[in-house]
This record gives sequence, structure tokens and C-alpha cells, in this order.
Amino acid sequence: MNTDNNSLTVKEVATMFSRHAASVRDQLSTLRRQFLQDGDLPFTNILTEEVIAQALATITGWLDRIFSPLVTLWVFLGQVLSADHSCRAAVARLLAHRLARGQRPCSAQTGAYCQARKRLPESFFADVACSVGRALDDQAERRWLWHGRRVYLFDGTTVTMPDTPKNQAAYPQVYNQKPGLGFPIARLGALISLWCGAVVNLGFCQYAGKGQGEVSLLRRLWDVLRPGDVLLADRLTANWANIVLLQQRGVELVSRLNKAHRRADFRRGRRLGHDDHIVRWAKPTSIRSLDREAYHALPDSVTVRETRIRVPQPGFRTRWIVVVTTLLDPEQTTKEDLASLYRARWHNELDLRSLKSSMQMGELRCKTPELVRKEAWAHILAYNLLRTVMAQAAARHGVAPRTISFTGAMQTLEAFQPLLEFSAAQDAASRLRLYHDLLDAIATHRVGDRPDRYEPRLKKRRRNNYDWLTKPRAEMKRKMAKGVNKK
Repeated sequence: MNTDNNSLTVKEVATMFSRHAASVRDQLSTLRRQFLQDGDLPFTNILTEEVIAQALATITGWLDRIFSPLVTLWVFLGQVLSADHSCRAAVARLLAHRLARGQRPCSAQTGAYCQARKRLPESFFADVACSVGRALDDQAERRWLWHGRRVYLFDGTTVTMPDTPKNQAAYPQVYNQKPGLGFPIARLGALISLWCGAVVNLGFCQYAGKGQGEVSLLRRLWDVLRPGDVLLADRLTANWANIVLLQQRGVELVSRLNKAHRRADFRRGRRLGHDDHIVRWAKPTSIRSLDREAYHALPDSVTVRETRIRVPQPGFRTRWIVVVTTLLDPEQTTKEDLASLYRARWHNELDLRSLKSSMQMGELRCKTPELVRKEAWAHILAYNLLRTVMAQAAARHGVAPRTISFTGAMQTLEAFQPLLEFSAAQDAASRLRLYHDLLDAIATHRVGDRPDRYEPRLKKRRRNNYDWLTKPRAEMKRKMAKGVNKK
């Protein structure tokens, strides 16, 4: 469909494909209310009609059916936010919702819902998720930024999915696992806003193979970064080519020195202070990720700043780490500033843990690669919308969004979902009181200040001790049927 998306509204897009445009607007209102996107609250212009209209314009068409694109999206978001991720529970929630509103019931079977998810393009979910993340990040209060700059975290992680032939073909299992015993595994890379935790871009690739690493993923995603932004990443990012390519985009880098490629010698370069200097890194003789023409187009050297930081921890040997950055001015960015910023990189690990553990994205459930990616994007959209609610609670109580517990916010929002769902029958003042009560409850769940906390990574509660599956499931079932599977 060749349409100028920027000029479309939800009503215009709905009119193209549906006889009941008013129903589409009602579905959008229901979706927005579930995440506090109406009323006199901050950050209520995140999930806007324009964002939804642009996403709907990517769909070639839809019919007047129960599982319209917005209803499917609403059910999908409820599914990934719920503790029960099953399609049966998701459809049951829609059935209860329709009966409560006096509408005719839909089927309790999951077939129609699964087909509706399959019909929607991946770009529908990706566009909405990225737009929501970017819109939230753009509305940061200045006191929440780092020295007036926007800082973005990058790191990679892995997710697994059901062991189906299509998933195995797209995202093969680890090479040293026997066929039928492992699970397809995909590598994900996420660019995350430091101040609010929103995901502004996400990339997928195979777990292993040429061009499938974290650095390759980063280069596919960093076009969303703008001049003046700061990228905070781990030591894999601190290579010569990345620093030059980021500088060409006007993006600053703060990372840890990768000792596999370079060593820091603080007797050289221009001294800025104790264990703080500026040095030149010469261009490597070859860069495998670049062709000859691109290699020769790059400068012969790059100027970076190296700072050695002491990391004491009671009861442990003191550690020293070297931070590499392109922020060269010691007056604008002190050594202590760099130390505190690099320590904030731990938020990246916590954000990925929130996605994989709290939201159960570590083990995806769809059986085809296309649906797996849609499921991941639905998790990202729900995560970004939840971060929006946390930002609203933080603004209302005058605290930083990072001080609010993600898990506590998710649990509280899930508990309030029935009230939010039926708040349409109330007047605006009653809905606003309900929103304030929800935000007050979320703001009470604060992240504890526990510096240098450490715990043993051991389990105390014993689980059922089943043997490991050492042969393909079909082979084991054949042996069980023959009665020869003896323990």
C-alpha cells in the first residue's frame, strides 16, 4: 500500500479496511487506557493515534472480525505481561472482556487468535515498539539525563524457542549438542535508554556464524543514535573501527578497554591526571569487517582517552579497570564522572534480566521464526509501555525512574488491569483518581540501596530429580512403547 503514513489518522486507516471505524477508535481507547495513556498525566502522548495509524498502514488489509489488528495486539500484550503465557488464558481474558461489555462471546478456542497473530506482519509490532521506546526517551526531564546528554546502553543476550524444524533452520542450536536434544537459540542485541530503561531498537541474529556477533548487531542498530548521544557498552565494543565509525556519526563511546587487542601504558600520551591520559590509536593493518575501499577511507589514527579506575570491594582484592572514551575534555567529564557512568552499565544487565526473567522472554513459545520474532517484539512493546507507567509514577513522586522496581510495577499493573479495563464506564475524574492510586502503589516499590551486595548463586530448594533427555524424544517414546526403557 503506497500511502504517506505521516498524514494518516486512525480513523482514515480504519475506513480503508473496515466498515466500523468507530469500533477501531474504541479498541484504541481500550488499549491506551490499559497503560494510562489518557487523562491529565505526564507521558500520555507515547502510544498516540499517529503511532498506531502508521503501524496499521503497513498492513495490506483486514476484515471486520473479532480479532482485528488492535484486538490481537491488546490480547498479545496481555499474554506477555501475564504470569500465564498460554494462548488459552489470553483468549479467555478476551472472552471475559467481551461478556463484561455486553458483547457476544467469542470462541474459547485459540485457533482464530493464533491465525490473527500470524496474519499481522512483523513490522506492525516492531514499529509500534520502537516508536513507543523512542517517544518515551525523547521526553526525558533534564535532571534525569547524564550531564545533559542521552546515554544508551548496548548488550547482547540469547533466547531459546521450541525445537521445531523451522526454528532449527532459522536459528540452529549450539553446534556441540546432538540433534534432537538441544533447542534453537537466537542472539538478541538491544539499545536501551539509561534514564528510563526503554528499548529504542532491537536486533536478531543466529547464535553463531560470521557476522552474527554482538558487534555486528550493534552496527545494524546504531543508526537510531543521534549526534551528541553517548553509547555505554562492554569491552567488545572498544575496538578501533567502532570508535571511528561512531565518531563519524557524532556519537561518543564509553567502554572498558579490551585487553585482548590493546594494553594501556599511562607513561605515554598527554597526561590529564593520575591514571588519566589521552593517546592515539593507530589504525590496524586490516579490519575483517570492512572491504579494502572502506578501510582506506578511514583515518590513520583515532584519539581516545584512557582512565584507570579503582574498584574496591570489602572482603575482596581491589580490582582495577581501564575505561576507554572519546569524551576527551577532563573539565567537562572528570575521571569520577566516567567511573560513575561506567558503573551504571550494570543497569543493562538488570534490564535484560527484567525482560528474560520477570517477563519470561528467555524461553519463547512460538513454533515458527516469524512468530518468534513477533513474540519478542510484543515483549519489547509491553516492556516499553510498562516503563512509561514507571516514568509517570516517578514524575508524580519526584524520583528517578531507575529507583522504582520493575517487577513491583509489573505486578501492580497486572493487579489493576481489571479496574483499568472497566474504567471506561466512569467519568474522567474517577479514572484519574484510579490512575493516581495505581501510580502511588507503583512508586512505593523502590529498588533497595544495597551497594556491593553479593549472594551465592546456589539453590536451596530441591526439585524433582528427573533424568536428562539424552536421546531424541521420538526415539525415547518408541522405546517406551516397546517396554525396553529400563532405569
